[in-house]
Amino acid sequence: MTTDIAWIELALTAARPQALGALLRYFRDLDTAEEAFQEACLRAVRTWPDKGAPRDPAAWLIFVGRNSGIDAVRKRQKNDPLPEEEAFSDLSDAETDIADRLDNSNYRDDILRLMFICCHPDLPATQQIALALRIVSGLSVPRIARAFLVGEAAMEQRITRAKARVAKAGVPFETPGAAERAERLGVVSAMIYLVFNEGYSAGITNPDNAAFCEEAIRLARLLLRIFPSEPEIMGLAALMLLQHSRAQARFDGQGQIVLLEDQDRSLWDRRLIDEALALLDKAIRHRQPGAYQVQAAISALHARAATPQETDWEEINMLYGLLERIQPSPVVTLNRAVSVSKLKGPEAALEIVEPLAEKLNGYFYFHGVRGALLMQSGRNKQAREAFDRAIALANSPAECAHIRQQIDKLGAVGAPVE
Repeated sequence: MTTDIAWIELALTAARPQALGALLRYFRDLDTAEEAFQEACLRAVRTWPDKGAPRDPAAWLIFVGRNSGIDAVRKRQKNDPLPEEEAFSDLSDAETDIADRLDNSNYRDDILRLMFICCHPDLPATQQIALALRIVSGLSVPRIARAFLVGEAAMEQRITRAKARVAKAGVPFETPGAAERAERLGVVSAMIYLVFNEGYSAGITNPDNAAFCEEAIRLARLLLRIFPSEPEIMGLAALMLLQHSRAQARFDGQGQIVLLEDQDRSLWDRRLIDEALALLDKAIRHRQPGAYQVQAAISALHARAATPQETDWEEINMLYGLLERIQPSPVVTLNRAVSVSKLKGPEAALEIVEPLAEKLNGYFYFHGVRGALLMQSGRNKQAREAFDRAIALANSPAECAHIRQQIDKLGAVGAPVE
């Protein structure tokens, strides 16, 4: 009997979070759990093509990985007695028992704990993203390094430091209560969105980085499978699906940014949009509004508009007002100002934007939005100053080129730009 190698690779990727999470609970050491999982994967590649895949790949990997891990512990400590079985948690010998337990709370908490470790508050955002992509997603160090534009050795050191920091801080292994589980879900959701934004902001300039969007969506779908009644996870998944649905329209053939109102909407992925809208409708029925749901609802209004002129800016403005109450932030207020400009004109929007200058002075989009509003108001000299500041803060060549296009428009209308 033969099993397709490509299928095996997909099965190992899909099973990784629950298998590695369970092994982490057994050994309470991330490096040991990783080594055990890798050994189980090697055995799977050697045996599955001839013997066929097991009924439950995750249960098989946990069973084989656990035994492999215990053997490795014995070899490392051959001069010392093997720790009592209580040192490992829940060491039953039956693969069927493991398969049964994958259907209950152990399975959910193992994956949640694994993700929670990767977004430990002691870690900076870049280390959270790198650790999640390496541990939860299983991406190779070279691929992660290319995405972050650093050398492989530097990325290996970054991940190693992150692991050491997490180990030193300590993460509780007991089953979390309802309140702690909700808190962990919030932190994990934020980490997943960090992964998504790392790819979304890269655009087409770095394919390795841009692929992070799809990986973040996969992780969100995984959370949805184990927490199917959490409306904020539905909102997070819907938000990312809606944003990712516009991937083919966000840049032109030269890699230049295409603003939302100028995008070819026939290029939007309707399959992703339909999935997102269904998730959002389901989330709204729970009547527990959260920040991700509101942001997804805003994106959904854009997705439902066949043309830019059909966009319901009144509803978008109301939703941004709700988001300001749920999650107050100068960035949210900046976004609301854009909707106000569509309803009441640039001067009304500038009244909202100007007070944000102190808090957002180092934020590229603040100066880009302010420059555009000033240009619409005919205040071209101030607009030029804002655009110059935006260029200095640009995060990518595409952002830089977009602002230069706006400066060119200032000159095209024949107005002074000095």
